[in-house]
Amino acid sequence: MARFKSKQPPSAAAEKPKKPRMSNAERSSYFARREAAKVLRSVLQGDAHRRAVGSIKSLVYSPSVKNKKATFALVCQTLKHLPIIKDVLEAANILNSRWKRQVELVYIIAYDILFGQEISFVGDAEKFLVQRKVSLQSALARLLVRKKMKRIEDLIDHYQTPDVSKPRYVRVNTLKLDVDSALVELRKQFMVQKDDLVPDLLKLPPKCDLHDHPLVMNGSVFMQGKASSMVAAALDPEPGWEVLDACAAPGNKTVHLAALMRGKGKVMACELNKERIKRLADTVRLSGAHNIEVFHGDFLGLDPEDPLYSKVRAILLDPSCSGSGTVAERLDHLLPSYAAGQAANNDETERINKLASFQKKALEHALSFPKVERIVYSTCSIHQTENEDVVKSVLPFAVSRGFRLATPFPQWHRRGLPVLEGSEHLLRTDPAEDKEGFFIALFIREDESMSRTSLNTDPPHPPVKHRKGRNGSMKKSRIIKPIIFGGMFKMWSHCKLSSRINLNKQRN
Repeated sequence: MARFKSKQPPSAAAEKPKKPRMSNAERSSYFARREAAKVLRSVLQGDAHRRAVGSIKSLVYSPSVKNKKATFALVCQTLKHLPIIKDVLEAANILNSRWKRQVELVYIIAYDILFGQEISFVGDAEKFLVQRKVSLQSALARLLVRKKMKRIEDLIDHYQTPDVSKPRYVRVNTLKLDVDSALVELRKQFMVQKDDLVPDLLKLPPKCDLHDHPLVMNGSVFMQGKASSMVAAALDPEPGWEVLDACAAPGNKTVHLAALMRGKGKVMACELNKERIKRLADTVRLSGAHNIEVFHGDFLGLDPEDPLYSKVRAILLDPSCSGSGTVAERLDHLLPSYAAGQAANNDETERINKLASFQKKALEHALSFPKVERIVYSTCSIHQTENEDVVKSVLPFAVSRGFRLATPFPQWHRRGLPVLEGSEHLLRTDPAEDKEGFFIALFIREDESMSRTSLNTDPPHPPVKHRKGRNGSMKKSRIIKPIIFGGMFKMWSHCKLSSRINLNKQRN
């Protein structure tokens, strides 16, 4: 006898209507808001503790953010309107504990509702705020009355800081593309000219949007300011050298070093912040450089006498600083602390003094590496405390180690503040005139000091002659003289060379 299964009543899940699929525009807006909220959270938390993980731009244009253009616009516009949004949300009193835990997303959506384009809102947070749109608009109207303003545009102008217009600079990554080829490609869309100071640097009109350009996406060019590009060029390492980048993230200067060395030798990129290590690794990967070793560690914890660093001949030290010279570039004027006037208070002064103390320790540590010949110390700060005062404090120690100040880019007219002997060798850029404020000090070691720090058994150094480096500063190159050795030395040197070759094979 055949058996028949009784029909089961439809489940509650089956009766539940399916959610309509999002359109492409809705999907793009939905994810852009959440990416923007994530960036905004990092920005606001870093600003509150005065320990930013990165600038707004560097956070938005990290590889993990997919819709970069929409995310950047949302973050910037929300920050510009943030004081108004906060006042409106407080006056409307609509947030419960759930949405207070996602307040950055609430800020983003509130901007779209009050000031952005009227688009379809999908998502629980969007629906929650849209249902309370009338309350938000009423609170905004009351704010206008309280501020004695008639138009929303006047209220926005009251809070906003004008944007700073500056040229767009891009550095050609010569590991992947030559400058002339980059010019041909970029001139298809933009007016482009070579920079007159930094090799491989190109200048474009302000506000050129290159973030989605194929050359940027594939790492053939890097969006990097002129002053930032001057740092690695000032160090001017030679192909085949071993170079240490002491505070490497996000990595633009690191990969510039690799390009200047034509992919030869080795760049050791050191970074302490574990959140910035990934960004550094992504930058190195994008550049295509194969001579960079990234490691997570504290530069101050490295032992200068460790054989691992016995061949390091140059150090780039670009330590944490106040960032006061790149306020406009970093968009720091959008942050709550800047709007509240905290940039000039006692807490900020204390922070700068603490930074200077660390910078001094880091520079002294760099000067302690026995075989190093060139050191660049740089900051993106305008403060004398972090710049000339740091150099002045370490100068006696530098001299005792055989170093002296040299002049990077002699043709550059803006020099250090006259508060120490040798300030004419220091380099500054001005935020008003040059659109960003950087500081560069170049230390070079004399041959006499090299002989003092070397072992007594080392042969004397051959004579030297001067040559011009890529940045125009004078460097020294050796005149090699033939020396005749006996048979025993030839046997010893052959064995020594063989052991080195075997060791290199093992490392590879």
